[in-house]
Order: sequence, then C-alpha cells, then structure tokens
Amino acid sequence: MGNGSGSDNHSATFLALQDTLIFSEIYMKKTLIATVLALGAAFTVQAKDIVDTAVAAGDFKTLATALAAAGLVDTLKGKGPFTVFAPTDAAFAKIPKADLDALIKDKAKLTAVLTYHVVPGKVMAADVKAGKVKTVQGSELTVSTSGGVMVDKAKVTATDIVADNGVIHVIDTVIMPK
Repeated sequence: MGNGSGSDNHSATFLALQDTLIFSEIYMKKTLIATVLALGAAFTVQAKDIVDTAVAAGDFKTLATALAAAGLVDTLKGKGPFTVFAPTDAAFAKIPKADLDALIKDKAKLTAVLTYHVVPGKVMAADVKAGKVKTVQGSELTVSTSGGVMVDKAKVTATDIVADNGVIHVIDTVIMPK
C-alpha cells in the first residue's frame, strides 16, 4: 500500500505541474494576444488626414507644395470633415510654368484657388448630385453628372479616397474661382 501512496503523490505532483504548465501556456497566449491587439490599435490610431493621404498617393506633389505655400496644411489636417477635389501633378502641369510660379508666390490668390477646391463636409461619390456647391472659398462651383462627373471644367478621374477627416476626389484640371 505504501508503494501506491508514493505513486499517488507522484501522480498528484505531476497533475499539479501539468495544471501549472497549462495555466502558464494560457496566460502567455492571452498576454501575446493582448499585446498584438494593443499594437494593432496603436497603428490604427495613426490614420491619415487629407494631406497625408494625398502625399502618400504620390501624384499630388504640386498640390502639397501649394498647400504649404498658402499655409493651408494645418487646416486640412484639422478635424473637418472636408471634401477635396484634388488636382494631380499633371493637372497643375497644364498651367504655364510662369503662371503657376506667380500663383504660388501670391499667397492670397493661391489660398482662394486652393480653398475653391474644398467643400465642407464629407461628400462621397454616391452622394454627388448635379448643381451648384458652395466651396470653403465662398464661391460656388458647378457639378455636372452627365457623361461622367465634372467639377466646373475638370473631370473627376478617381473618387472616394477616404481620409480620417474627409474624402478626396481626383480631378484632371486645376479649377479657378469665378
């Protein structure tokens, strides 16, 4: 009988050790999962605003330069929401270099042109309707939807580039306030 009792002690010790190992393994897995989730949440918090989204897209270098020259970067990094009709580098290239250089140097005129490309609120492509739309600049631009979406005389070439403070719709021409 004494022999069975020693065996029972070993079995109990083994079972206790096994329970401890299982508990430790579960604890480690939970800790690992919590760490991964925390890191994921930290990276998710770093969503991109309108400016960062445009810069990351890579085809808006001239727009980014113009926004900086006009002092509008902080505004478009703000809470919003904003809808931006963003001209590509190719759209800015349609403006003669001397005219573009003069525009970049004239902060008041540049600000007026750039804010004419911005509409308050977040307007997704599915919500676009033909008609007049008031811009942040104060004037109205004309949106038409027959034969593709146009903003004044600019064709919308890509839509619904979502940022954490609004949305970007890409246009092929720089639009000027009337």
